[in-house]
Amino acid sequence: MKPLLQPTESAYDLIADTIADRGYCVLPQLLHANLNHALHQRVMNLDDDDFKRAGIGREQDFQLNNAVRRDQTRWLTPDNSTDKAYLDQMSEFRLAINRRLFMGLFDYEAHYAHYAPGAFYKKHMDAFKGESNRVLTTVLYLNPEWQEEDGGQLLIYAPETNTVIETVNPNFGSFVIFLSEEFPHEVVKSCRDRYSIAGWFRLHDPLQAPLI
Repeated sequence: MKPLLQPTESAYDLIADTIADRGYCVLPQLLHANLNHALHQRVMNLDDDDFKRAGIGREQDFQLNNAVRRDQTRWLTPDNSTDKAYLDQMSEFRLAINRRLFMGLFDYEAHYAHYAPGAFYKKHMDAFKGESNRVLTTVLYLNPEWQEEDGGQLLIYAPETNTVIETVNPNFGSFVIFLSEEFPHEVVKSCRDRYSIAGWFRLHDPLQAPLI
């Protein structure tokens, strides 16, 4: 892969200002096009056996529930060059946001997500205050030529309400960031194969080793 250009300082300024102002940010593009295309090629080359059914809860509370979510996931790992390129970009992202917002972001975990036709993820939270060290969620979409009628939109709700404040079409290269503990969100039923990378910046937990 060719050396990648970093997102500009002005892009990081915009993200930080928007997060500080309203808690979430939706960008039509953030990462270099070469990386987006490499990630798309990577996920398209994965076999069905490379993905696992996604569940809800973590560790002892983990369970499969088809009424809540029907997506499949695969964690990114640094031993793959394309995965590592993305994780390196997110490391730069972490440092840039920490410089601007002093959030104390410590590390990052991310997985590819595949929503087959008919798959969805009901309204949920990525973290609950005082119960998780996930503090900032990111989503990168890897779906060329996505149409509104293909479904699969991300709905972001106002905190503690049923009011949708943002509807995001999963267009190729779109990048979403939001505070994990603040915003309920949902993925509506997809009508075609839908791919993304969901990730979480975490605070340091001395009792929990980084996943990646």
